Amino acid sequence: MGAGISTLFYTPNNASQTGITEWDVSFLNPSIPSTPPVARGLIILNQPFSRNLLDILWNACSWHCCADGGANRLFDLLQDDHRCSYVPNVIKGDLDSLRADVQDYYTSKGVPVVRDHDQNSTDLMKCVQSIQEKEKLENREYEIIILGGLSGRLDQTVHTLSYLHKLRRTRKKVFVVTDDNIAWVLDEGRHRIRIDHDILGPTCGLLPVGVESTILTTTGLRWNLTEAESSLDGLVSTSNHLVPEEKFVTVNTSRPIWWCAELCRKD
Repeated sequence: MGAGISTLFYTPNNASQTGITEWDVSFLNPSIPSTPPVARGLIILNQPFSRNLLDILWNACSWHCCADGGANRLFDLLQDDHRCSYVPNVIKGDLDSLRADVQDYYTSKGVPVVRDHDQNSTDLMKCVQSIQEKEKLENREYEIIILGGLSGRLDQTVHTLSYLHKLRRTRKKVFVVTDDNIAWVLDEGRHRIRIDHDILGPTCGLLPVGVESTILTTTGLRWNLTEAESSLDGLVSTSNHLVPEEKFVTVNTSRPIWWCAELCRKD
């Protein structure tokens, strides 16, 4: 955790001229078109996910990558007559989890299967490297959406928390999505999150992971904070609620903090 702590204060690299970073997760709502279109890349990890969530995120992204065993998840979720509509741009990792039948199928579809032996990087890190290479060629930055990464093995979840905490220094927007929730890192500074109550809520949280403590002020929540110190040794705002009448949540934080919100169940 210590490597992720910084004593420097700076303007977040994705802050607007007003000094407020705007966040919008309307890509989770298929009925709302992206205007203007946003370049997004999807990274599928080796964790369970629903067909409904896959459809939403796949269609929201123009580039798709499977991290090793994530290709198994994609393959197994789809029937034969649907697989051809969900062909990733690349499969990358150390390939210790990728099944032979899955590799053969996607190779037959022209998908590059890239083995990276670097033991100092995880499959997630390898996939982010692939999108960074794409960005250099196109001279533009993609929003990254990671499907999975917050469930299953605890060590992998902590890695996701740690890695995105570090990525905030160099990337504007990286989201982690599961069937239960969406989460991302709010860098130090002021943030305004647009709330679509059709897809988010009711519960949410602000998690001081990767820092010793932070000072939080919020609006738009059922239980707001005013200059409150938050830390794992003290106050942690879990099980907070979004307010149906509020269209925005604002967060002012002195240090980076994780924001998470529950996804509405569509029964």
